[in-house]
Amino acid sequence: MAHFYGTIAGGRGEASRLGHKATGLRTTAASYSGAVQVSLVHRDGKDIAIVSLKPWQGVGVDRVLYEGPIDGSEAVS
Repeated sequence: MAHFYGTIAGGRGEASRLGHKATGLRTTAASYSGAVQVSLVHRDGKDIAIVSLKPWQGVGVDRVLYEGPIDGSEAVS
C-alpha cells in the first residue's frame, strides 16, 4: 500500500501518482522563470516535506524554502 499520494491537474486533466516509504514522492512545477519542487520522504519515523526553488532550463535559483515534518510540528535540519 502506498504511503504518499500526489495529484497534478493541467490542460489534459488530472493525474495521480503513489509513493512508498522507501521511494518517497517528488513533483516539480516549472515556468520560464524557474521551478518549485516538493519532495515527500519518510525519515527517522516521520513524514518530511522538502519544498525548494530549482533552476529550470538554466533560469532560477536553487534554494530550500522548507524542510520539516508535513504536519508542521517541528523543524528538522
